[in-house]
Amino acid sequence: MSTPDARPPIRRSLFAHAPIRLSPQAVLRQLLDRVDTDTPTAGPDGPMAQLERRLATLLGKESALFFPTGTMAQQVALRIHAQRRGVPTFAAHPQTHLDTWEAQGYQVVHGLRFHPAGDRHRLMTGADLDAIGEPLAAVLWELPQRDIGGQLPEWDDLRAQVEAVRAGGAATHLDGARIWEAQTYYRLPFDEIAGLFDTVYVSLYKALQGVRGAVLAADAATIAEAAVWRTRLGGAIADAWPLALAALAGLDTLLPRMPAYRDHAIAIAAAINADGVALAWPDPPQTPLFHVHLPAGGPAVERAAAAMLAEHGVQLFGRIRSAPDPTRSSFEVTVHENAMDFTPAEVVELLRELVLRAVRER
Repeated sequence: MSTPDARPPIRRSLFAHAPIRLSPQAVLRQLLDRVDTDTPTAGPDGPMAQLERRLATLLGKESALFFPTGTMAQQVALRIHAQRRGVPTFAAHPQTHLDTWEAQGYQVVHGLRFHPAGDRHRLMTGADLDAIGEPLAAVLWELPQRDIGGQLPEWDDLRAQVEAVRAGGAATHLDGARIWEAQTYYRLPFDEIAGLFDTVYVSLYKALQGVRGAVLAADAATIAEAAVWRTRLGGAIADAWPLALAALAGLDTLLPRMPAYRDHAIAIAAAINADGVALAWPDPPQTPLFHVHLPAGGPAVERAAAAMLAEHGVQLFGRIRSAPDPTRSSFEVTVHENAMDFTPAEVVELLRELVLRAVRER
């Protein structure tokens, strides 16, 4: 018997975090494949210690520390930089995750102040940073910048920005939730990318498709201080080994797939733009992440997508994004295993159907 809030089953999805490959049974089988009867739950040989050492090495840092959320990890890193410099202000892109999605926890919990740098619809530039005109504890870069379509600064420009910030006495922090995708564009070792920054946060559940969690990597002294704040904020959770095992599985199986994901993202975006039913941006995508801009308003698109899911079992997005123009909207595509099941031609046909249904509602 169905319940009033029952939703149609998702059989296929472009959305990276659709539950198709993330059911409890699938995840638990993956964890069992990584353990034997001698696997400890904690200690220097436990899964969490293995994960922290592996990521410290991969990112070229002295030490790394698990956090239950990236929200906690990044706010702790910025607080440490601010306390060391006696300055409460950090700068970042106007659409930084810390300000857009975290209810200004940096201010409410840690007493920090955010200085937006640049235009919210384009990448932060060196000129934007030069124009700040006040002392900074740190500058945060998100690579890639998710909310403007997964865009990245060119490598030489990024290096110049970082060098200028350091010359001014501020720390450099990387929101590297999607560093795994960014590396497919820069094509540099992870430790070279991370080496630009004093502190680096990486996500364990986005591209790596882990259960949850994050890691902060830096020099040993900073990580020791971060561990104190993790305890104060209630983040030193015991028995987190299942989260570590899931992340280790992602490092082994999904990280090598990132170049293929980017290639497929470029192919899908090219097909969309050649057809003209929608606009894929950036053109071409720099990473496996891009946005699809639609000639229809958000509410109509949501209703059309719900009807397509009910009829076909196909999900096109996790969330629709509104636009200043009420007759337009957009959604994010991150190409991981789910999206690899779709050919570019199939995506175009689905978008044609989506737009046609949405426009008919006007």
